[in-house]
Parts: sequence; C-alpha cells; structure tokens
Amino acid sequence: MTIQATAARRTVTLLGTLFAALLCALSLGAGTASAHAALVSTDPKDGSVVPVAPQQIKLTFSEGVLLNADSLRVLDPQGKRVDEGRPAHLDGKSDTAAVAVRAGIADGTYTVAWQAVSADSHPVAGAFTFSVGAPSKTTVTTQSATAGTDPAVGTFYGIGRYTAYGGFVLLVGGCVFAGVCRSSRSVQRVAVGGWIALFLSTTVLLLLRGAYTGGKGMGSVLDLSLLGDALSTKPGAALLSRLLLLSAAAVFLAVLFGTYADSGARNGCSAQALAERRGVAYGLAVGGTLVAGGLAATWALAEHASQGLQSWLAMPVDVVHLLGVAVWLGGLAALLASLWSGEPVRRAGVQRFSRLAFTSVCVLVATGLYQSWRQVGSWDALTGTEYGRRLLVKVGLVAVMVAVASVSRRWTGRLTDERREPKKEPRKAAAKAKVPAAQSGASPERAAQLARQQAALARAAGRRERDADTGRTGLRRAVLAEAAVAVVLLAVTTVLTGTQPGRAETEQRQAGSAGSTAPAPAGPAEVTIPYDTGGPNGRGTAVITVGPARAGANTVDVTLTDASGKPADVPELDVSFTEKDKAIGPLRTTLQRQSAGRWQAAGFQLPMAGTWQLTLTVRTSDIDQVTETGNVKIN
Repeated sequence: MTIQATAARRTVTLLGTLFAALLCALSLGAGTASAHAALVSTDPKDGSVVPVAPQQIKLTFSEGVLLNADSLRVLDPQGKRVDEGRPAHLDGKSDTAAVAVRAGIADGTYTVAWQAVSADSHPVAGAFTFSVGAPSKTTVTTQSATAGTDPAVGTFYGIGRYTAYGGFVLLVGGCVFAGVCRSSRSVQRVAVGGWIALFLSTTVLLLLRGAYTGGKGMGSVLDLSLLGDALSTKPGAALLSRLLLLSAAAVFLAVLFGTYADSGARNGCSAQALAERRGVAYGLAVGGTLVAGGLAATWALAEHASQGLQSWLAMPVDVVHLLGVAVWLGGLAALLASLWSGEPVRRAGVQRFSRLAFTSVCVLVATGLYQSWRQVGSWDALTGTEYGRRLLVKVGLVAVMVAVASVSRRWTGRLTDERREPKKEPRKAAAKAKVPAAQSGASPERAAQLARQQAALARAAGRRERDADTGRTGLRRAVLAEAAVAVVLLAVTTVLTGTQPGRAETEQRQAGSAGSTAPAPAGPAEVTIPYDTGGPNGRGTAVITVGPARAGANTVDVTLTDASGKPADVPELDVSFTEKDKAIGPLRTTLQRQSAGRWQAAGFQLPMAGTWQLTLTVRTSDIDQVTETGNVKIN
C-alpha cells in the first residue's frame, strides 16, 4: 500500500508540475521567431499594373529558402513560360529569390508561380499576378499555377517520416535496455528491427525528397538530377549523414549483442576477463551515446530547431528531447517484448528501467516546456493555431502514458524473482518422445512432424509458465497499454514536426493585418448611383455590385431601373475603375447583357486593394448621355 501511495503521489506531482510549468512558460514574452518561410514582398507587387515589362521578378521571404530550377515560373496570359535562366538569390541573401524575364513580352496579366524549401526543410509554394500596361484575361489561375506536393509522394513521405521516428526509438531504446537492464534474444530483435526500419525509411525519404519538394510525381523518384539537388541541400545532407551513422550503429549492435553478450554468458571469468568486459562496456556506452546523439542531430539540424529563436540552444535541447523519447518508448518496447516472450526478467532489471523511464519523463518535461515556449509563445497561439492544438493533444497523450506508467510501477513493486512452473509434464513427455522417434528409424516426414509437435508443446508450456506469474502478467498488460498510447503519440509527433509553429503563424498573421488598412468585407461591394440623361425616360438608378471586392478577378453586375422601378434597357452602358492615388486606370469593363436591365462582366481584374473611383456612363438615346461617379472599396 505504501508503494502504491508513493507512486500515485509522484504521478500527481509530475502531472501538476507539467501543467503549471506549461502555463507559466506560455505567459512569458519573447523575440521573433520564424519557420515555414512566408512570402514577405514581391517586385512587381501582387496585383500591380506596371507601365513597362520588368527585367526580372524579385521575391523576399521571412527566412532563408532553398531554390531549384523550377522555383520561379512566369506565365503569360496563355500559360506559356516567359522566364529565362535559373532562379537565384539576390546579393547572396538566402531569403531572396529572383529570375530574369524574357525581353519584349506583350501587355497583359502575368502569373508568377513560386515554390521553395524553407530552411526548416518544409516545402512552401504560392502564386501572384501582375499586369504590364493593363490587366487582361488570362487562362492561368493562381491555384492551377501553384505546384503543390503530389498526394502519393506526400503520403509515402509521411509514412517514411513516421517509420524513421519509430525505428530510431526502437534502436536507441532497445540498446539502452540491453545495456542497463537486460540483454536477450527478444531485446535484440527490437533493436535490430529498429535499425532496419530506420535504414529503409531513411533511404526512401532520400529518394522521395526531390519529388516531395519539387511537386513531382512518383515517376520522378529515381530521377538522378532530383536526387543530386536533394543531396546538395541541408535536409538531404542530414539524411545522408544518418545513413553513414547507421553503418556505425550496425557495428555497435554486433558488439553489444555479439562479443559483449557472449563474454557475459561465460561462467568462471577471471579478474582480467571481467576487467576487459568493463572496458568494453565503457566503450559501448561512450560510442553508443555519440552515435545516438548523432542520429538525433540529423533531425535537429534540418527541422524546426535549426531555425528561429535561440537556434543555438534549441538544437541541443531537441537532441536531448529525442534521446529521452527513445530511451523511454524504446525501452518500453524492449520490456514488452521480454515479458511477452516469457523470457526471465529479474525484478532488479525492471526496477532499473522504471527509474530510467522516470528520469526520461523528467527530461522530456523540461525540454518539452522549452520547446513549447519557443514554438508557441502565447496562450492564444496554443489554442488558436493548428500547431498549438496538436501540441495539446501530444501533452494529453504524455499525461495518459504517465498515468498508465504509475500502474506499471505498482506491478513492478509486486514482482519477485521466484518463477512458478506448475506443469512440466508436457516438456518431459516431449523429451521422452524424442528418443524413440530417432531410434526407431522413423521417416523424415514423421520426424519433422514430431519436431513440430515438440516445439508446439514447448511454446504452450512457456506460455503457461509466463501466465502463472500474476505480477508479470499484470505488468505485461500495463506495459502493453503504455505501448499502444506510444504508437499514437509518435504519430502526433510526426504530424507536429511538419506543422507551421504557432509563434510563426501568429507573427505572420499579425504582420498581414498590420499591412492592411481595411478589414475584409463581409461580401461583395455594392454602389447605388442615380442618373438623369435629360431626355425622355432618362431618369433611373444603377446598382453596381463588385464581388468578391478583392484584388484580382471580380464579377461586376450592373442593374438599371427607370423612375418607376422597372428594369430599363439602354443603347449604351459603360463602367470603368480608376485608382487615383496610384494613377492606375481607367480600367474599362466589358459588359455583356444578361436580361432586361441587367449587364455583367465576369473575370474583371482589379490589380490591387484600395478605394477605386467607379465611373458610370449611360446613354438613353443618340444625344442623351450622362456620366456619374461613385467609390468602391477593394480589399
């Protein structure tokens, strides 16, 4: 009872500390941080009308970006490319991008499609338009011009990232469990399986990297040029370094589960042999720490920790965080494998892992609080951004795992090293049956059948022996529950590392609202203009609706009614827009008659936000005509 009460108090204390510290950390202020590069400015500006064609297109981002041959594409109104040369950074600044424009391009609306890779390894893309001389109709839309990640490539890349995290956890956690708690065949399978999963997933990620960041399909996975581009970037170099470190990890596994395990299994070792074994153990500890730290660094150097606020501190903290996760969750998998296989697990070994897991959780709390403060920054961002909400889910899963771990600790307190073996008769019978089968000259088929029966009897006896120990059975079920939550936790973590950090999203949102002088309209803008041409039936009212009243393509609807409110048809109707502050216009619409008293112009381009003067010209006869004006707000 005392052990249970102590474990419960420790669990409640840890959870309370985690929640209180998270609230305190998120209430602190900090400097700026960025991740997932955002487009800050363009030259020409989005939606602008320039008198002459620019010689090059310039873009500025919120952080450094990686460019490839298709990072900037300039498309004419027919969708043909008019850019020349390879995109490059301006004056060596990694947060800029520029590409030359072909000389002598015609007037009209041009679309610039851009795609790049953030310094934190995530692809970003977008598009904007500008016009030369005057806006025109275009067959290109910003949605169609933006090259997003291919769905199949994105799916396989996500699976690869999840498998890589899982492989790292199993590899590191299994090796630590074998060195500190207990080495066995089942633990070896966990560690080796982790190595294989990490190696295969890293290879797949490296092959997919070029297609993933370039918006290409699965058919380009084996394109050597894309692979070369990927290897020349920081994320690609990190993946290649991970493969090299895995070769060192293979040697480590061979020593840990080979030479070192064999030396511990021998009996009657001399003092010199024991000293040599301690030396090997020390070398394994140092070498294993370096290899594990290097593997963790391949994530820290290429993802969120490498960019933004205090990156010099965030990267080592991220390495420690990943190692803490691996020791806890990977050791949990190794313990579950040992308990499930029925191999003898001494109480002292389980208690050592329990203390190691508790230390890992404390490390995760400390490093996780720092990462939460750095990536989220405020309580509003914690609940108002996708990253913050997913982080709350992760914190909740960790809390559930800690609560289940308290149950495991109670079962650990009940363990004994006495093994009850209630029924050994099947094994004895199998042993006796083996001799006659061999001596009687049985056929090979009969001998194989008897061997399978003996193996089945041995497995059944092992399961009965395993389940006869209630302490180990209860511990196995509690550890299984922890492992199930851990699988979900790794999935949430994988998604979280690919999500825009809350602090960066909030700052970009604030920067966007600070640069806007007017709030977004609730719907289309409507202007009512009375007119009187002076002739017979020359009086009426025009209602002009512009939707969605944003920079870019709009639909202009004009409804005319006479003095009695009935639809009025006129011989000539003209509507134009002028932005006087920027000296743009007049931009004339091409109105098409829809029905009596109603005209419409679809896809009319208004190049920028601002207050536009709307000029209405109505002619009711050969000599009766009037021009009226009004203002419309475009956002």
